[in-house]
Amino acid sequence: MRAQFVLSEIGVGLRRNLTMTFAVIISVALSLALTGGALLANKQVDSMKGYWYDKVQVTIYMCNKGDAATTPSCAKGAVTDDQKAEIKADLQKLPIVDKVYFETAEEAYKHYQEQFKNSPLVSSVTPDQMQENYRVKLKDPTKFAVVASAFQGRPGIQSVEDQRKVLQNLFSLLNGMTNVAWVVLAFMLTVAMLLIVNTVRVSAFSRRRETGIMRLVGASSFYIQMPFIMEAAFAGLVGAGLACGMLLGGRYFMIDAGLKLQEKIPLVSFLGWDSVVKVLPLVLLIGVVMPALAAFVALRRYLKV
Repeated sequence: MRAQFVLSEIGVGLRRNLTMTFAVIISVALSLALTGGALLANKQVDSMKGYWYDKVQVTIYMCNKGDAATTPSCAKGAVTDDQKAEIKADLQKLPIVDKVYFETAEEAYKHYQEQFKNSPLVSSVTPDQMQENYRVKLKDPTKFAVVASAFQGRPGIQSVEDQRKVLQNLFSLLNGMTNVAWVVLAFMLTVAMLLIVNTVRVSAFSRRRETGIMRLVGASSFYIQMPFIMEAAFAGLVGAGLACGMLLGGRYFMIDAGLKLQEKIPLVSFLGWDSVVKVLPLVLLIGVVMPALAAFVALRRYLKV
């Protein structure tokens, strides 16, 4: 009988405040969709870091004839065969070095043409302007400073560059975008909480006569509060369900169909369906607990029962 009464009160409350309940559902759905999106974005960035940092290399560029006037270590002219052999031998002695690849000037020119084939400047570069280089794969990519200190400024070496710098700029941009998403998320959650509190208070005010009678007949505080809390939890659950649908739909239309980012950006390994599905229970849990808690706090101050 009590369960039937609570359920009937929930239905009455939802019908009386249909517009505000709809607003709560939409705001909860948007905020929780942002929550799930931000969590997935963090996972995506971490996944990309693990993938690309494992593949980055240190590049040691050799001197060519044109570097003599601009680089002190190249003042004696282009790198000699003896210097190249010595550099390679010293690289292979380092315990942090995994593999060493040599790229000729002709190979570097070919790669340059492939990378910048749409640039008008590609025709102004000739093979003799390209630099021979050693591409060094480290066992630990964070140990770039060891290679740099050992080889920077040596005769025959024009520069030592760490490819992680390029990736760090990319990841800094992605992290910045994720942080913006968290800020927007916090704002949306605050709006959702305020809407929930306001909706519960309006619902409690519209049923103040019923709650007054229930106090007089000795109903417990929990029994009086339960219909309001369940209304908020139900609206939050519906909103969380919509948020789950948006996350699943977003993954499908952005990665698999529609934008087809996986096909357009094959170098990026996007998160699979399992990562999205793992986030959904958390979204549903927050969708139920957050409105219920907000309703409980609002009722304690408003009903004073």
